[in-house]
Amino acid sequence: MSGAPLRVALLDAAHERTAFDSGTEVLDRYLHHQAMQDVRRRVTACFVAVTDEQRIVGYYTLASASLLLNDLPPAIGKKLPRYPTVPAVRMGRLAVDRSFRGQGLGGALLADALTRAASSEIAAFAMAVDAKGVNAAAFYQHHGFIALPDSPLTLFLPLATVRRMPLA
Repeated sequence: MSGAPLRVALLDAAHERTAFDSGTEVLDRYLHHQAMQDVRRRVTACFVAVTDEQRIVGYYTLASASLLLNDLPPAIGKKLPRYPTVPAVRMGRLAVDRSFRGQGLGGALLADALTRAASSEIAAFAMAVDAKGVNAAAFYQHHGFIALPDSPLTLFLPLATVRRMPLA
């Protein structure tokens, strides 16, 4: 990424949310109107990439989740304990402001999310995402995520893999 230095922080009231424009109404509306409530209720953690002026230029959300063991590819599922589900961290949303597109911010936010999930003191087997379409699925696959065999828009990345990755 080039340009002004950014930092990633938990969303709080000091961050300027109203100017954020990813070009996807549902993602913009969530940040503008719902994210702070979800953070206060501890339904999700919302991390924002902000400029020195507290302007949000990207964000993602993380929440606890689980994956059905039987939904995982057999080669992966057979290595896990025989519980019905395995713990996961779900990235619910990932968005970048239009003015920061093409600068690698989406990948940087994904790396930040993976680092947080992998270093958490709470046990989780994988990071899971529900891609909003084939282009989003391709983005996650480019970053090593694996599609569930029967649900190609639900992808996961084992956090053991993340712990071995050289993340910036």
